[in-house]
Amino acid sequence: MHAAEHGNPTGRLRPNVVMIISDDQAWNDYGFMGHPIIRTPNLDRLAAQSRLFTRGYVPASLCRPSLATMITGLYPHQHGITGNDPTLPDPKVNSMTGRKLPQYARYYETLMHRMEIHPTLPRLLAEEGYVSFQSGKWWEGNFARGGFTEGMTHGDPARGGRHGDEGLKIGREGMEPVFDFVRRAKANDKPFFLWYAPFLPHAPHTPPQRILDRYLALVPSEAVARYYASCEWFDETCGQLLQFLEAEGLSSNTVVVYVCDNGWIQDPEKPHHNFMPRSKRSPYEGGIRTPIMVAWPGKITPQRDETTPVSSIDLAPTILRLCGAPVPADLPGVDLLDDQALAARSTVFGEVYDHNVADVDDPTKSLQYRWIIHGDRKLIVPADPTVPAELYNVLQDPHEEHPISDPDLEAKLRRELDAWWSGAAE
Repeated sequence: MHAAEHGNPTGRLRPNVVMIISDDQAWNDYGFMGHPIIRTPNLDRLAAQSRLFTRGYVPASLCRPSLATMITGLYPHQHGITGNDPTLPDPKVNSMTGRKLPQYARYYETLMHRMEIHPTLPRLLAEEGYVSFQSGKWWEGNFARGGFTEGMTHGDPARGGRHGDEGLKIGREGMEPVFDFVRRAKANDKPFFLWYAPFLPHAPHTPPQRILDRYLALVPSEAVARYYASCEWFDETCGQLLQFLEAEGLSSNTVVVYVCDNGWIQDPEKPHHNFMPRSKRSPYEGGIRTPIMVAWPGKITPQRDETTPVSSIDLAPTILRLCGAPVPADLPGVDLLDDQALAARSTVFGEVYDHNVADVDDPTKSLQYRWIIHGDRKLIVPADPTVPAELYNVLQDPHEEHPISDPDLEAKLRRELDAWWSGAAE
């Protein structure tokens, strides 16, 4: 599909948008990505209806900065949310629970406030008449701070607010809050933006026994079985959502976008909240790669792209264009339905930080890696200059087992990476 064939130049179509975001799932842990055991029939069906990019990437392989990128269309160093929790001045205070202590409020508030100073998809779409709903994972305080008109997350630290609170019930404990919102939007004849980011397949891996039993019979490790079953459980909830849209007669005017926040490779030898080193929080494919898909029946021609690298920074401009909304000039991404723009971009970039933000006033201080992908080649550059960079052909070697030596290419990619980084930092 070319750029001229889609979009909303009249401003009248205003499709609904459903954003489905998986939480801690490896790029190949789907039926449509060739996994031999995990069953994902609903996402397989969606993939067959989508403009599917099997080489999608997230700039950061950690939940909070990755989600902030999706909703702002900015890289982590641009939106300033680079880790899950701030480092506190007292090392004896756990940063996950320190938000309940008033003397540390500034550290948490500094990060959350950044969600209010950047344009977000809900705010930009509100200007076009959209209502919006937050469900599932959400780190930035109350849902309203992201511009949502409605939502599940209260964000009150005194009541356990951290990364979603009440929102984390969606999917795991039913779908009614989402269904109720969609019904209200439909009754009020309002286009809607839905953020469906359930706490799935994220640990704790506590899938229904009926699903778990099947995987226990297929793999030798209970921890792996629990993770695999949680992937199917997540897929089941996606099916419930998509079937609901169909039953409500909304499918034909609803754009469905799919992405995962970061990867996860279950450690088979440890309890089910442990992941392998080259997955979540790493710069390797197991941490940063995800399928990305965009579906709109009758409007977007289904197509499977196995070669073009794309990024979650592309989701915001793609969604805004589809909805006929202006795209902020400073967004670094491209429209995923614009073939010329995709062909003209030769590289995608990313940055990986520590779990905790070392200094909330200097958010890139906890940088661990930068990476660049050019075609089939990927260069990983550690922030520590004494650690050598790694170069891979990730099409031939997706598990990055065989580093390659090409000093000229490495120097070229490093120059491009440095130019991107210095330009972004100005």
